[in-house]
This record gives sequence, structure tokens and C-alpha cells, in this order.
Amino acid sequence: MNTRAYNPNYRPDRASGLPDPQTDPQFYDGVPAKRLIAWVFDIVLITVLWFVFGLLTLGLGWLLLPFWAVISFAYRTFTLTGRSATWGMRMMGIEMRDGFGQRFGLGQALVHTGLYTVSLMFMISQIVSVVLMAGTARGQGLHDIPLGSTAINSPMG
Repeated sequence: MNTRAYNPNYRPDRASGLPDPQTDPQFYDGVPAKRLIAWVFDIVLITVLWFVFGLLTLGLGWLLLPFWAVISFAYRTFTLTGRSATWGMRMMGIEMRDGFGQRFGLGQALVHTGLYTVSLMFMISQIVSVVLMAGTARGQGLHDIPLGSTAINSPMG
């Protein structure tokens, strides 16, 4: 095993800042499947939060189905800020990195979540994203490509 993969201070010397899938494949091993499981976990958690919101508003919140999207947007943005991973991603041991190999800040999390949300509106973009995540070296979804971001296995200390 390449010990660089588990060194949190590891900084690739490439211009992109992201680990190279050819020389550091351990950063990308199993990430598409982990990303899918994390996504399902996050969808369930967001739905539970929406359900609780509905209970707290005596059912009024359930009439506002679009509020599910607001909860989803806020959840994804704030969990991606700083630690660069939603709770589902943390559970699966993956995190998002920008094109320079750094964790997301608030601005990057907002833009990434916005692109993700727009991609959810169209079935074709979801299909393209799944194909890209499963078939490209870095496993980037359609909404990752404009930012140069990708999900990697979290480096362990």
C-alpha cells in the first residue's frame, strides 16, 4: 500500500492538485459505489428532516413539498462546507475535493450544491452523471466537471 494515501499532509505536486488515478488509485478505489450509498443515506436523512419539519408545523410543512428541496440544499451546502463531506459521505469514508485538491469552503459548497440541484431537474443529466462517475478515472459527475471537483477516499491520519 502506498502510505501517501493516508497522510493528511500529502500534497500532490501536479498542477491540478488532485491525486492521479494512475499513480494513486487508492484515492479512488470504490468511490462510485460509496458515493451512491452516501447519496441514498443523505436522501433518507433529508426526508426524515422534512418529515420532522412537517410534524413541528402540524402538517403544514408536508404541504410544502418544495421545502424538501430547501432542506436538501441547506443540508448539502453546510455539510460540504469545511469538512467537505455530507454525513453520508463521512459514513462511507469519502470527501469532496476541489480542482486544487483542497476541501470545499462555503462558496465552493454553494456552487457545487447549486449545480447538483440543477442536475436533479433533468433525468438525462442524472444518467450522464452516473455514467461519468462509473466510467471516468476520477469518478466525476456532470456537476463536478465545471468545478474540477471530485470525491476521494478520505485520507486517514
